[in-house]
Amino acid sequence: MDLALWIAAGLLAVVALTGGAGKVFVRREKLAAAPGGEWTADAAPGFVKSLGALELLAALGLVLPAVTGIAPVLVPVTAACWVLLMVGAMITHVRHGSAGFAVLNLAYLAVAAFVAWGRFPA
Repeated sequence: MDLALWIAAGLLAVVALTGGAGKVFVRREKLAAAPGGEWTADAAPGFVKSLGALELLAALGLVLPAVTGIAPVLVPVTAACWVLLMVGAMITHVRHGSAGFAVLNLAYLAVAAFVAWGRFPA
């Protein structure tokens, strides 16, 4: 079970890292032209960058506390926050006609819920 939780948290961390880096370092116009990124055309540039920064922090929060042993409760808290983020992402993608990406977000939500459930202290 512990191995499955590490794999799930690592997967989510990679997803958060790549998504966050894209939102922080790629121009909004280029993001808007990419599949699944159409929503960024309607969003303020600061919002997109802030969302990316939060995703980068989530990548750290999903792994670093457990690796260092410092405040490991932050792992399930981060995973629970990721669940909420994915709900918003699903709503956004459905509104912009990207149902396929909403399904992908649902998969990420399920993985995050598994991490949150498995890592919360008993």
